[in-house]
Amino acid sequence: MRSNHEASQRRLGMVYVAGAAILFASKGLFAKGLYRHGVSFELLVTMRALLAMPLFIWFALHSNRNGHAGPRPSPRAFIAAALAGITCYYVGAMVDFWALELIDASIERVLLFSYPALVVLISSFMRRQAPERRVVLTLLLTYVGIFFAMGGVDLTELRANLFGAGLVLIAAFTTAIYFLIGERYTHELGSTRFAAVGMSASAIVLAVHFAIFRSIDEVCALGPHEWLLLGILAIACMFVPGLMQAEGVRRVGAQRAAIGSTVGPPTTIVLAALFLGERLNGWQVLGSAMIVVSVLLLSLTKPVPE
Repeated sequence: MRSNHEASQRRLGMVYVAGAAILFASKGLFAKGLYRHGVSFELLVTMRALLAMPLFIWFALHSNRNGHAGPRPSPRAFIAAALAGITCYYVGAMVDFWALELIDASIERVLLFSYPALVVLISSFMRRQAPERRVVLTLLLTYVGIFFAMGGVDLTELRANLFGAGLVLIAAFTTAIYFLIGERYTHELGSTRFAAVGMSASAIVLAVHFAIFRSIDEVCALGPHEWLLLGILAIACMFVPGLMQAEGVRRVGAQRAAIGSTVGPPTTIVLAALFLGERLNGWQVLGSAMIVVSVLLLSLTKPVPE
């Protein structure tokens, strides 16, 4: 009876993880729609964070009230969560959504999915320990896949995607940093409170950035359609999948969750083809497949943070 219950929980966990990956994968569609209406990537990133921030804070407070009281977190844990959020949701989000102005949504999602390889590389560097040979081979597969996803031997395609792809790889690096910090401090803060602190810090920095470099007139010029798309981005492509992903990882563990999340890049490719008319060439399809396979292999050799 217990084994049946555990199996049911694992299946539900995989549904959560896959659903989160699909929702995350759809962000490029809404971003492209906003860009076509003249919304800048800076306004998009700022309003997405400001709209999502109260939801994360509310959920963290609600979870804390319903949970068991534990040791009081240290100030260092809060500072670490804030720095992680600023790194990922300010720096990373800025360059990621800037890249979406320059390259196809399908390529962006595939390249961003390379962050598990960066987690392994950064972890090895911090431990001053070389990764295992099979991990090195998997990392090589990832970066050959990145080369092909950017255009591969098609030099015209490669040059066209080079800058935008570089921006996405910076975003992938910030994502890896976020999860490495989270791996150390979520046990102290809890995953929802860690996310709430990080999101709040990034939203404040984004608001300051927007006030300095952009104009409030851009916010006033937003129409109902643009507000609707921004709301969808904040809730359906950020808040809801963030909670689903956390719950899925809790139920099945990081390794199985990494496997479930591989539905993300193929979902983006299909959605971008259906709604944006994007098409990948043969080299890009090969590169996308290599990156997805590399994440599957990494999930079997080392736990992959989500």
